Order: sequence, then structure tokens, then C-alpha cells
Amino acid sequence: MNILPREFYLEDTVLVAKNLLGKRIVRKIGRHEMSGIIVETEAYKHKGDPASHAFRNITDRNKAMFGEVGYAYVYFTYGMHYCFNVVARNTKNIAGAVLIRAITPEKGMKRMIENRNISDIKNLTNGPAKLTQALEITKEHYGVDLTKNSKLFITDGIENDREIIKSSRIGIKEATEKLWNFKITNQ
Repeated sequence: MNILPREFYLEDTVLVAKNLLGKRIVRKIGRHEMSGIIVETEAYKHKGDPASHAFRNITDRNKAMFGEVGYAYVYFTYGMHYCFNVVARNTKNIAGAVLIRAITPEKGMKRMIENRNISDIKNLTNGPAKLTQALEITKEHYGVDLTKNSKLFITDGIENDREIIKSSRIGIKEATEKLWNFKITNQ
């Protein structure tokens, strides 16, 4: 299992969102490990993307999007949910991140089920707030270097030869014409 290097994230944000499909998120808590294959992502840029947190420039909340690529950008939304993003952009852009919207669970499913307090496996990690709850990703993970073997990182995954389905990003009101939501069918 090879951890993705920083260079992987030093590409156009939209391309990284597509390339993350099929990769594996690994979450370590003490001796426990949970993991899953990324099956849905969304790209958010800076200029020309009013749906992005970075559109109106840097704040305390979004400063990770302007920082070095390969780091976690975790934010709290709707007063109750965390969302996990990966900072990714090429040198032409000053900010960008990829929201991880869904994974197919692999390892540590029992703990994920307990964390979510549900028995329906189909709905375990099929949304950004669901996967952060299942994997115990919180504000504590803001700024974690995902290119290091630590409590949270992303590795090679499965060979992704499936068709990528693209659509408008979910839950936004602006820039709906940008088809920057990407998914592959669950395994």
C-alpha cells in the first residue's frame, strides 16, 4: 500500500478529483484501522468558482485551501457535520480542494457501524458527513499531512477502469453549470 505523494495533488483540482476515485482512505486510531475506497468526489477551486469556500479569499476557516497541497481541509457545516477535503491544485491556482463525498468501506466496518449507530451498510459512508462520522474525522484532522503514514492518509487503491460519472456538485446554489462531481459505481 503506497501513500500518495505530494506531487499527486499538484495538478488541476478537477483532475485530482477524478484521479482520487478508486484510491483508499486509511484512518488509524491507536491499534485500530479503518479504510475505504473513494467512490465520489467534488472539486472546488478559487477564481471563477463562487461555490468554493476560497472564492472570496482567505479566512481562518479556509486557509488550508491556500496552503501546501496534500493536506486535509476539514470543516464543520450545518452546525452538526464535518466534511473532509484534500488540498489540491496546480501552480496556476492559489487555492483548491477536493471534497471526499463517499467511500466503499473495506476495513474496520464494525467500528464504522458503531460510530454511525446504523445497521444499513448501504448508507454507512455514502455522503460526506456519513463518512467523516464513520471514520471519526473531526476538526482535529484539519491540516493533517495526508502524504505521511499517520492517523489519516490516502493510498493507492483499486485499478479504476470504470466509467466516471460527472454531474453538478451537490447542495450548492452557484456555479451549478460546473460538472465537478465525480463518481464511480460502488464495488
